[in-house]
Amino acid sequence: MAVMSSPPETTSYAADLDAVRAAAERIAPYAHRTPVLTSGAIDRVAGRRLWFKCENFQKIGAFKFRGATNCVLSLTDDEARRGVVTHSSGNHAQALALAARHRGITAHIVMPTTSPEVKCAAVREYGGVIHPCPPTLADRERVADVVLAETGGCFVHPYNDPRIIAGQGTCVLELLDEVPDLDAIIAPIGGGGLMSGTCIAARGVRPGIRLFAAEPAGADDAARSLAAGRLIPQTGPDTIADGLLTSLGDLTWPIVRDHVERVITVADDEIVAAMRLIMQRMKIVVEPSGAVSLAAALALAEPGVERLGVIVSGGNVDLDRLPW
Repeated sequence: MAVMSSPPETTSYAADLDAVRAAAERIAPYAHRTPVLTSGAIDRVAGRRLWFKCENFQKIGAFKFRGATNCVLSLTDDEARRGVVTHSSGNHAQALALAARHRGITAHIVMPTTSPEVKCAAVREYGGVIHPCPPTLADRERVADVVLAETGGCFVHPYNDPRIIAGQGTCVLELLDEVPDLDAIIAPIGGGGLMSGTCIAARGVRPGIRLFAAEPAGADDAARSLAAGRLIPQTGPDTIADGLLTSLGDLTWPIVRDHVERVITVADDEIVAAMRLIMQRMKIVVEPSGAVSLAAALALAEPGVERLGVIVSGGNVDLDRLPW
């Protein structure tokens, strides 16, 4: 596929480069500047040079802390006083709880009763108030509405929020600051917060850089949406990459549509193999959703991509339930 040109400058998105740069300055006292690592052994397997932006070393073990912190710190004093509310069973729940603690406000987290206890324990440790709900999206939204009505808090969407998108893009500013001459960047895609932030930051700094998204074959709504040229909701996802089960949002989709050259889908066995490879060769812990980008990088056959940035989105894996 030919390299996509940048959209007209009049195109308006939920976030822009200025917003990402402002987010980087805002979250700097709280978020880690995560390392960029390399592996000669994995380069030989991939047939190209890879630079891994390791968000598994971010606070709470995932990139989600960037967006949550930017959002919480962007609140006015009056908004912050009422606290924040979200529904999540994963990394966003932990990220928002910790970000709220840093600002000294309350985070109300609606979590399904099926959420792993280790994640619930982390939310409680960070000071979050858990509101249990049945394990359906409709129930999550229903209970969140009740909590919002009772508290008057500010709802923080896991990905479909301009402040979240800008915050997630800060990891790519760091990557390109350290390795400015990349040919392309590949990042996982679920709801699109990380991928859309990646697009805004990367194309803002390097307009000609190529951008690829990595997606599980069992949750391929982004691939189908890009192929069809319209947003196709996620239905019945089935993949080991539990952090990538959500549909794209109306704010993230236009950015992905206009900037992502191709969505590379990978099967669960490829994700597990990539997860194992990065653990064996780089000695770092990566969750399935974080290994999707490496799996896609190994499958990438595009010519002209010799220097590839790979976003490792997180490392929150249950060590008692490794997939091998």
